[in-house]
Amino acid sequence: MNIKIEPGAYGALPEEFCRYGTASVAILPVPYDGTSTWMKGADRGPQALLEASANLELYDIETDSEVFKHGIVTVDPVLCPEEPDAMVAAVYERARRILKDGKFIVGIGGEHTISVGLVQAAATRFSDLSILQFDAHADTRDEYEGSRYNHACVMSRIGEICPYVQAGIRSMDSSELKTLNRDRTFFAHEILKGPDVTSRALKALTKNVYVTIDLDVLDPSIMPSTGTPEPGGLDWYTLLGFIESVVMEKNIVGIDITELLPNPANRGPDFLAAKLVYRVLSMIFVERKGN
Repeated sequence: MNIKIEPGAYGALPEEFCRYGTASVAILPVPYDGTSTWMKGADRGPQALLEASANLELYDIETDSEVFKHGIVTVDPVLCPEEPDAMVAAVYERARRILKDGKFIVGIGGEHTISVGLVQAAATRFSDLSILQFDAHADTRDEYEGSRYNHACVMSRIGEICPYVQAGIRSMDSSELKTLNRDRTFFAHEILKGPDVTSRALKALTKNVYVTIDLDVLDPSIMPSTGTPEPGGLDWYTLLGFIESVVMEKNIVGIDITELLPNPANRGPDFLAAKLVYRVLSMIFVERKGN
């Protein structure tokens, strides 16, 4: 699916802050929805997020910063092949070039399988890499519906690249128990009830961390626009507080936001996704400046 990318798409930024040569951040849209198994439409997610981002206030209250001044460029989308393994390869090639150019990469999907190519690229540039997955679902099946690159298998493929920590999980198949690492898995009910969860998660992460966020980690009361909504998720401040703890202790090298399935009757979740990108970038770049 083609999507329309206007100059300075994310945040509707002035031209001086969205030039590829000088921007510190590159937004990579990946409008792919080839393996979703319930509600379809995540391929429309990148465009919806970008359109909503035009309404952002660019001053971030909590960090007292304007991260857009570091430069945020929206690059052309990956025009995805239908087969998921070919899509992953295409995402890897684009992401690898972006990282080689020294950009902080933000992938926006699209379904969660896009994260495999992004992590592959990050692993070529950063040693001692681990992945922090925010998700309602474990996604650790080895294959699903005849494919090893189904969105239900994304963490199995990522686990072949580097170690990962899972947070917010509240739905899984019994077959996934055999590969479950309880020292690296933090269920949603544990995060909401346990004060020491973040510190335990930090101990399981390496120095360099890539963060992948499936939006269904959030409770559907604030994020109904996903293909596989699951009750009982994290709220806005719990998710951001968790991420802030990681920002303070680790080096976040890239992020992605996946599984936005836009609903024209409710644009609020589109804006939430756009704001989530900006808030996470604000935390990361303020911490980098402080160091």
